[in-house]
Amino acid sequence: MPYACNFAYQTYDLIILMTLLQKRRVALGSLFFIAGLCFASWAARIPDIQMKFNLSEAQLGTLLLGLPIGSMIALPLAGWAVHRFGSRTLIIISGIGYMFFLPLIGFSQSIWMLLPVIVVFGMIGNMMNISLNTQALALEDKYGKNILASLHGLWSLAGFTGAGIGAAMIYFQVLPKFHYLFIALIVLAVISLVQKLLVNEERTGGGGSLILRKPDNLLLRIGIIAFLGMLCEGCMFDWSGVYFKKIVEIEAGLVALGYVTFMGAMASARFISDRLNNRFGRLKILRLSGVFIFTGLLMSVLFPFPITATVGFLLVGLGVASIIPISYSIAGRSKLYPPGIALALVSTISFFGFLIGPPLIGFIAEILDLKVSFALVALAGLGIAILTSVRIQVFQSEEMVLKK
Repeated sequence: MPYACNFAYQTYDLIILMTLLQKRRVALGSLFFIAGLCFASWAARIPDIQMKFNLSEAQLGTLLLGLPIGSMIALPLAGWAVHRFGSRTLIIISGIGYMFFLPLIGFSQSIWMLLPVIVVFGMIGNMMNISLNTQALALEDKYGKNILASLHGLWSLAGFTGAGIGAAMIYFQVLPKFHYLFIALIVLAVISLVQKLLVNEERTGGGGSLILRKPDNLLLRIGIIAFLGMLCEGCMFDWSGVYFKKIVEIEAGLVALGYVTFMGAMASARFISDRLNNRFGRLKILRLSGVFIFTGLLMSVLFPFPITATVGFLLVGLGVASIIPISYSIAGRSKLYPPGIALALVSTISFFGFLIGPPLIGFIAEILDLKVSFALVALAGLGIAILTSVRIQVFQSEEMVLKK
């Protein structure tokens, strides 16, 4: 009888624990969603911002540089802040900052007011990115299995939602400042509801600042893989429509088909990526992701027809989907750096790929051809496959972390 009672108490404790974990996962997922919603809402009204301030294409491009500049400034700061104050504190602060600065974009009355607001908006966005992923890694360890990709899937899903809300706001001629206020209220409501379910991750040692030294082999390798993945992702974001218009020569109403196919495949794959990672291992999924990117882009270059190019872009979306979630998951278990700082290091390396990818495509296309640009980007996918196949002992100890 005592043994039966003891077993019953243990079972009850397990149910309570799992229920709490599930609540934390829902809470964290909702925060990933609102982060994506804020970014997508801003992006949906960029044409209105351009019209409001009567900006040329070059002037708009200069203004938009404020976002990546802010993101880069925030990378070392975010790593230090997460380690110093904990991811929960930084999530709440950056979430409130998003809520404040998004409407401020709409209420800006001059370009000189708007530019610093966008820089700070970029800083806040990346601080939220690092803190959310640090919190997610701590929760992933509690689960004992991969869950990070599905959380990133919610960020991608928010992109579609934000674009839809933006289209509706434009249709009903709602000014950006009121559109952004509406989104800010959603952010405030979500943070108020879920903030109690967030916890600060346990400290695992390591310094509290970004030490200026070479990352260990694991972080360096995974950083390069993430760099190549983000290079592909950035190129697809900015050049999919142009490729379908100029190379595929599809009819005007279907120019966005490539982009929508890529985004849909990427978002959908993130919801099943965790299951595949748990079953086959992260190394195999990374390797397959590289093969998908290489095959998809090569297919689009060699056979630039509507059907084959669409299938090719779908493969690229499937390939890109898992790279950043897996990279963050591995980096967050670095033995040299605390999770927040390790994520900041990998993000710094990978973010350069997102920055240089789109202009690199344009530069090569100007000299040679857009198809040549895409063929060269395909080599990034091949590089990912090679990096996860050569000297894989760098990853072997990490591959078993979630299974122990």
